[in-house]
Amino acid sequence: MIIAAIKTFPLRIPFKPGPPSEASAWGPKDLHAVDTLLTRVTTDEGLEGWGESFGFTGLPVTRRAIDDVIAPLCIGQDPSQIVPLMLDVQKKLHVFGRGGPLTHALSAVDIALWDIAGKIAGVPLHRLLGGGQADLPCYASLDAYGHPDLVRHAVRQSADAGFAGVKLHEKQFSVISAAREEAGPDVDIMVDVNCAWTVHEALAKAEELLPLKLKWLEEPVWPPENYSGLAQVRRAGVPIAAGENVPTLIEFDRLFGAGAVNYVQPSPAKVGGVTELCKAFTLASVHNVPVMPHSFYDGPGLLAALHTVAVMGTSDSMVEWRYFDLEAQIYGDQLIPKQGRVDVPQGPGLGMDPDPDVISTYLNAQFAA
Repeated sequence: MIIAAIKTFPLRIPFKPGPPSEASAWGPKDLHAVDTLLTRVTTDEGLEGWGESFGFTGLPVTRRAIDDVIAPLCIGQDPSQIVPLMLDVQKKLHVFGRGGPLTHALSAVDIALWDIAGKIAGVPLHRLLGGGQADLPCYASLDAYGHPDLVRHAVRQSADAGFAGVKLHEKQFSVISAAREEAGPDVDIMVDVNCAWTVHEALAKAEELLPLKLKWLEEPVWPPENYSGLAQVRRAGVPIAAGENVPTLIEFDRLFGAGAVNYVQPSPAKVGGVTELCKAFTLASVHNVPVMPHSFYDGPGLLAALHTVAVMGTSDSMVEWRYFDLEAQIYGDQLIPKQGRVDVPQGPGLGMDPDPDVISTYLNAQFAA
C-alpha cells in the first residue's frame, strides 16, 4: 500500500447572525467566518485519512506548503510508516524552519496518516495508542467580544450548557471581571491574551487579575518564546498556560526547564500532529505539568486531541472546545458536548469523517482553484 494522493480543502464557514466581536488574534474585527484547512490523504487501495492544519488568515501559505512541498515527499511512500516518514520529511525541510506553516502543514498529513492506521487496524485511534477514556471534560473557548455585556451573555450560555470552565480571549480588566461575576465561583475562568504584553506589562496585569482567581492566564508575554519572562509572570502568583506556539520537543524542554508554566498546551494541528503531540505528553509527564492541548478546531485537529487526551491525559486534563455559533459543523451533529463532556469517537481511526455536504457547501472559492 502506498500514498496515492494528498488533497487540501480550504473551508470558510460563516457565523450565524449575532453580536459583533472585537479584533482577535485569528481574524479581523467583526469576524464573519472561520477559515479551516482540511487535508485528505488517499492510498492506492482507496483508504482515506483526514487531517487538519491551523488555518485562519495563514491558510493560503499552509495550503501551498502541503500541496507544493510536503505532498511530493509523501506520495508513493508507505502510509503505515508514519513516524519514520514524518521524521524524514522534517529533516528534508528543516532548512526552511522548524515551525510555522510548514509544521502546521505536516501536522495535517500526520493526523491523516494516523486516521488511516486506525482504519487499517479497524480500531479507533485511542486504541492504537493504548486504550483510553470513553468521554472527556471540555471547556468552552469563546470568541473575543470586547464588551462586558456580550461576554456576560456568552459566559452564561456556556455555563447553562454545562461547561465547568470558560476561556476568554479578552484583555480588558472590566470585561474579564464581568465574566467572573457572571460565572460565579464554581466555573473556572481562563484568559488567553495571545502574547499581547511585555513582561513588565504582564506583571502589572497579573497583579490586577489576581483577585479574579483565574485557572490560568494564557500566553501573556511577547514574544512567545520568552520562557524566562513567562516564568517571571508565573512567580507573580497567577497560573500560567502556554505551548500552542512551541514548535519542537526541544523547545518544550526549554519551556519546562525555565519553570514557565503550570499547564502546557501543545497543539496537534501546529506541532506536527499526533506523533509529536504524544511526545509532548510524555515530556510533560516527566516534569509533572498537566497537558491542556490547544484544540481551537472543529475538525480532525480536535479529534486528534480527543483521542490523545483519552489515552495520555491526567485527571487535570481538559479538551478545548471552540464555542462558536457557526452555520455548520464539520461533523454535523455527530460530535456535540453534553453537560461539559464530549464522547471520544469509537469508529476506526479518528472515528468519523467530515461531512461531504459541509465540504462542498463551504469550500472557499477564493482558495479552492
